[in-house]
Amino acid sequence: MNDITAVAPRQNRFSWRALSPWLISAAVLLILPFVLDSGTAFTLMNVIAVNIVFALSYNMLLGQGGMLSFGHAVFFGLGSYAAMHAMNAIDEASYAGEGFWAHIPVVSMPLVGMIAGGLVALVIGWPFCRRAGTAFAMITLGLGEMVAAAGQMFPSVFGGEAGIYGNRMVGPQWFGLELAQAADVYWFMAFWTFLAVFAMWAFTRTPLGRMSNAVRDNADRLQFIGYQPRNIRFMIFIASGSFGGLAGGMAAVNYEIITPESLGLIPSGLALLMAAVGGLGVFYGPIVGAIVVSLMNSMLSDYTEASILYVGLVFLAIVMFAPRGLGGGIEQVRVAAREGTLGKRLPGWLTGAVAVVLISLGLVLLIELLFQWRHGDDEFAQFFGLNFVAAEVMSWVWALLMFAAGVAVMRVTKKFREDNA
Repeated sequence: MNDITAVAPRQNRFSWRALSPWLISAAVLLILPFVLDSGTAFTLMNVIAVNIVFALSYNMLLGQGGMLSFGHAVFFGLGSYAAMHAMNAIDEASYAGEGFWAHIPVVSMPLVGMIAGGLVALVIGWPFCRRAGTAFAMITLGLGEMVAAAGQMFPSVFGGEAGIYGNRMVGPQWFGLELAQAADVYWFMAFWTFLAVFAMWAFTRTPLGRMSNAVRDNADRLQFIGYQPRNIRFMIFIASGSFGGLAGGMAAVNYEIITPESLGLIPSGLALLMAAVGGLGVFYGPIVGAIVVSLMNSMLSDYTEASILYVGLVFLAIVMFAPRGLGGGIEQVRVAAREGTLGKRLPGWLTGAVAVVLISLGLVLLIELLFQWRHGDDEFAQFFGLNFVAAEVMSWVWALLMFAAGVAVMRVTKKFREDNA
């Protein structure tokens, strides 16, 4: 009896501890629209919601299954097209007042995209998942380019270069959401994002989710104990494609337009970028990556012509110097705090952070001076309060000094950081 009473509180603590991230996430989603209530903020949050689901669905392939894909946008794009055609069918049925689609609400379009993405993955996945590694990556690259080309060849399905338009304010309403304003769309996005993230997290706790990690780490050992790696890859492929299609359905409702560009290599590269920046080894890493990359794409373009260059540099820096991503760094801090070693390791991390900041500032200033010298004034320098002029030699000297100082700090403190790692 004493043993039972001793264990019960521990089980309750574990339950609340596992539930607390979801309660906090739900609270944040509920509070955000009252804190950030401008139209621009709602638009940005809706884009971030789509990217979070898209990045997490890609992480199911690469982060959990070890399957590098350059064609994940196929599921996203075809899911978007399926949802857009369904929205147009709802629009036509609403005028007629009868038919199957007249009773389907637009808020269910992510389910249409999910079914479409899952069916596509089911059809093409079995032969594709026979191979892994580089061969799988090349196969998916060819798939993405083939489907993107098909988008231009069949305008009746894909709408040609102009794409297909839709109207989200049709059909029956659920919970009074007219989806006319960005604020209404936010609640739609928040619901589906929370549901999709929770479902993908639950997938990692299933036997299939754990076997996906096994096939990533050592497929031969998994086959030795009686499991077929190809079967596991196939099921992961279907699950990832389904959630990629769900993200596409969300995008169709949010943007009300879809073009063949959404099927190509650029959106697939964006999914890889967000997952890698956030961290492939941590579940919430792609969420962090989606937020950071979305903010960079949205905000930097208002201040500099080199915004895409900065996103690429961030990706290169993380792959080269922080392969665990931003989420991996957060996890390191969390583990150190739990083990009581944060005080010992923090000085080393801070010196590294100082070096990175100096190198980044010097590099940013050099890039902006180059743009100013080549194209004229750039607003990015004014945003940071910098009054450097490309025609003045001292501007270049200051940029080089900051960069050199960062490199010097990095090299001088290397042993100190290794001793306190």
